[in-house]
Amino acid sequence: MAKVYFASARARKWRYEDSMPAKLERLLKEAGLMNYFSPDEWVAVKTHFGSEGAHRVVRPLFLRKVADALKRIGAKPFVTDTVRIKGLDYLEVANQNGINHLSVGVPVLLADGLYGKDSIMVTAGEILGKIAVASVIHDVPAMVVCSHVKGHINAGYAGAIKNLAMGGVSSSHRTCGWKCGRGAMHTIGEGELVWDPKKCELCYQCKDICPLDAITFKEDELTWDGNICWRCGRCERVCQSESLKLPGDDERFMRSLAEAAKAVISTFEPDKILYINFLTEIQPECDCMPMADVPVIQDLGILVSTDPVAIEQASIDLMLQSPPLPGSMATDKKIAAGDDIFKKLHNKPYMIQVQEAERLGLGKSAYELVEI
Repeated sequence: MAKVYFASARARKWRYEDSMPAKLERLLKEAGLMNYFSPDEWVAVKTHFGSEGAHRVVRPLFLRKVADALKRIGAKPFVTDTVRIKGLDYLEVANQNGINHLSVGVPVLLADGLYGKDSIMVTAGEILGKIAVASVIHDVPAMVVCSHVKGHINAGYAGAIKNLAMGGVSSSHRTCGWKCGRGAMHTIGEGELVWDPKKCELCYQCKDICPLDAITFKEDELTWDGNICWRCGRCERVCQSESLKLPGDDERFMRSLAEAAKAVISTFEPDKILYINFLTEIQPECDCMPMADVPVIQDLGILVSTDPVAIEQASIDLMLQSPPLPGSMATDKKIAAGDDIFKKLHNKPYMIQVQEAERLGLGKSAYELVEI
């Protein structure tokens, strides 16, 4: 049974030792970094840089604590993510969100290059076949996966598995393009975008949020380029007039997340990945959206484990025990205490990704929670 180390977000005394940064230091010490990482070993600290307007990412202070802990044992860490928008723009987004060399104390770089095409094809599974893992993540010998736990328009729940799958896979591939990259997870089982001009309010939020410029408007008519669209669903999510519909297969998508996560993990030797889930500022949307809504659950704390399935199950269990916050999207959806908040928010069978990850041998859902 895997151990999942937990530190509560509550600070009951007015001293540094009770702060979350200090608790993270103790969590990393308790987990025993020296058992997994070696002096002079390069270690990727994988996180999400966020978006312009999305500021509820893992805070640079916490990333620095991770980097500092790795440097103390002689390792050589760097902070990284994969391209979600144009590479130079994404690095600037990271900088705007406070993630830079000065703040985290180590280099900050893009794992799949400035153009999001630096990747290596890796066997994934029966759904995806092969998937393009970002070259830096593929080649680096060790990794710490720092995940901001939150909701997600497709995954329903986003934690370590989503961070591995959609964050460890390249934006694209030099030969087979986006269909071999992150888009492969989105497109599996997905259909054609349907637009109802009678309902459309011509607010253009769908056009503005598309990362691939697949939607254009000319003389109040929507044009959709299905050849470049990777069916991420952002356009449908932001359409408040409900004039856009993008059919999809939720079960296959969840299973593809687990397959992609397995592909990423397969590029590492055993016990060379440590997972940290930050249950803080738990908002309903992914950090890739151009905004950040108020949290739907109070800050709960930080979890650390070497088992991605166990840490996901522990994170979900803690949130299922937590009441929704008033004045949040949970209020809009009339979610009550005891409800499955993320299931009610997005109506996605998010547990399938965890169950499939366990079936694929990525870890075990049974865990021992060790609170410090």
